[in-house]
Amino acid sequence: MISNRLKLYFTILLAGSLSFKAKAQSAGNVTPQTAFPVLLIAPDARSGAMGDVGAATSPDANSISYNPSKLAFADYPSGISTSYVPWLRNEVSDISLSYLSAYHKVNDVYTIAGSFRYFSLGNVDLTDNNGVSTGNYSPNEFSVDATIARKFGESFSLATTLRYMRESSGTGSSFTDSQPANAIAADVSAYIKNATTIFQKEALLSYGLDISNIGTKVSYSKNGPEYFLPTNLKLGAACAFTLDDKDKFTLALDLNKLLVPTGYKQTDAAGNVYYDNSTMSVPSGIFNSFSDAPGGFSGELKQITYSAGAEYEYDHLLFLRAGYFYENPDNGGSQYFTAGTGFMYKKMEFDFSYLFGSQQESSLANTLRFSLSYNF
Repeated sequence: MISNRLKLYFTILLAGSLSFKAKAQSAGNVTPQTAFPVLLIAPDARSGAMGDVGAATSPDANSISYNPSKLAFADYPSGISTSYVPWLRNEVSDISLSYLSAYHKVNDVYTIAGSFRYFSLGNVDLTDNNGVSTGNYSPNEFSVDATIARKFGESFSLATTLRYMRESSGTGSSFTDSQPANAIAADVSAYIKNATTIFQKEALLSYGLDISNIGTKVSYSKNGPEYFLPTNLKLGAACAFTLDDKDKFTLALDLNKLLVPTGYKQTDAAGNVYYDNSTMSVPSGIFNSFSDAPGGFSGELKQITYSAGAEYEYDHLLFLRAGYFYENPDNGGSQYFTAGTGFMYKKMEFDFSYLFGSQQESSLANTLRFSLSYNF
């Protein structure tokens, strides 16, 4: 059984948007429930405008959230970025994600970076079984990252990230069985780039791999079940065309798959079928996630999400972006277009993105993202 604490969390945070999909369960496929699903939200406006791609696009201060190994090839010695995302505004008015990230090149080989992510679920009114108010609650969570990236030659890099996460304990709320949720995780990532010529134009082909959130399981209540972190496999490719001295065009594609097991098939007293992964270890769960989806291999393919994006850059001053995100209908069905723009003034860049979606069908419709970056 899922705790009252976790029910509230998923109801507010994930209503029709990320990893908890009631309609996916009714269709016979299950997208596993995870702790700290906010780690899967694209925090910055550049990636948000390009359909959430980021594994192989050009490096910037927000790369730690998508593929930290890219930072070894950052254009500037140092950079910092801050982002703000009002989240699920079609559902509630006071949920938001704030993100701060920065990097510094120690030398030509090593780059260090860090980030801080804060997610506020606003103010939640609490009632008892009779509908009588028992006060309010302001749930939130944060994560802190530290990264080191290393360059190997002029075309390949690797990175390792360590992450600490904490979710608010609910002290003073009516959830007497709740406890603070804490977790530690690691990411491993790789990046390859290769200069070439396509259609008689200079081009840069790049490829990225990031396995994120490999870490401890989490329980939201005393003696309650433990949930996997949203361990995620991201594969991406990008091609940046240099059209002339001022014009540049980039196409990018990312594939994502949760490395979280569906679990063992169970049947409750009423005859309802459900899946339980609470007894699996983290290593066992990661390996099982490639082969235990209902429907076999076709079910595994349905658990892959696709992000495609494009970016036009003019003289490193103006950026126009667009993208598309696709998730199979049997595993949530989030499908939306994105668009955005960016402006560079000296070494400061402002980025904005907008998510197009049906207000009747998508909790994510009209999502805005704002980012401000500075390169040293």
